[in-house]
Amino acid sequence: MESEIGTLFLVAENNLLSAIHMGEQDFFKHEDIDMLTREDRHDLLQDAINQLREYFGGARRSFTLPTKTSGTEFQQKVWEQLQLIPFGSTKSYQDIAEGVGSPRAVRAVGQANKANRLPIIIPCHRVIGKNRTLTGYAGSRTDIKDLLLRLEGAGFKQERL
Repeated sequence: MESEIGTLFLVAENNLLSAIHMGEQDFFKHEDIDMLTREDRHDLLQDAINQLREYFGGARRSFTLPTKTSGTEFQQKVWEQLQLIPFGSTKSYQDIAEGVGSPRAVRAVGQANKANRLPIIIPCHRVIGKNRTLTGYAGSRTDIKDLLLRLEGAGFKQERL
């Protein structure tokens, strides 16, 4: 799917959305292509595309898609916390670490965000630095994080390099 942040590759497994890849390089890096079947008319993927288009068009604030996540117990807890961040709001990595009961695990929260295979749906872009600056996203693509947060109307300041 073409989007405001570039080409997105969506993957479904057993009628559950299991991955959204930002760009071809990310897709080929993380998927076993020989195990995938391309379907141009897959109902779940069509629904996901429609909901993502509504999101990018400003008509959707949350998603109603069946999803599959695979990760450690800690990662699952982090991803649950991410889904509690309201549209247009942000939380710091510290806030998320405290929310999962591990206030010293700020770096581990960052790693869990990096392992999130369902960006946008599980909104890791809503996690920013404690000083309200943008920090890494999708392979250090803070420009994508910036665009998504602006689309949602969230206030923050861009990290200076």
